Amino acid sequence: MLKSIHPLLNGQLLAILDDMGHGNEIVIADANFGAAHVAQRLIDLPGTTATDLVDAILSVFPLDDFVDSPMAVMTAPPETRPMYDAFQASADRAEGRKVTVSEIEPAVFVERTRAAYAVIASGERRLYGNVLLRKGVLRP
Repeated sequence: MLKSIHPLLNGQLLAILDDMGHGNEIVIADANFGAAHVAQRLIDLPGTTATDLVDAILSVFPLDDFVDSPMAVMTAPPETRPMYDAFQASADRAEGRKVTVSEIEPAVFVERTRAAYAVIASGERRLYGNVLLRKGVLRP
C-alpha cells in the first residue's frame, strides 16, 4: 500500500498509466465487454466498478485538454444516465473544469478499444459501463 495512492491503483495499472504517452487511450470495460478479445494490454480487476476505477485513475491521470472530448462512452439507453453522470462528475472534479464526455456508437467504441493502449476488465455489472480516457500532459 502506498501513501496517497488510491488502493485500486495496483502496480500493474500504475505502470501502464505511467508508460502511456500524450494522446494514448485506456478503456475501462464492464463485465459484459469482450476485453480480452480486443485488448493490446489487459488488466483484470474483476472486483471493481467502472465508477470507482474512473475515480482512482483520474486521481493520477491527466485528461487531454488538446482535444474537444478526452472521454467517451457508448451511446446507450437513458437508464445509463446515473453512471454517465458519475463519470462526468469524476472528470470535472479531477480536472477542476468542465470536461466534455462524448457518446459514440458501440461499434466505434469497440474499434477505439482495439487501438487503445490498454483495457481494464472491471467487474462492472451495470450495462454500458464502459468508458474511454485519453491521456493529457502535465504542464510545468
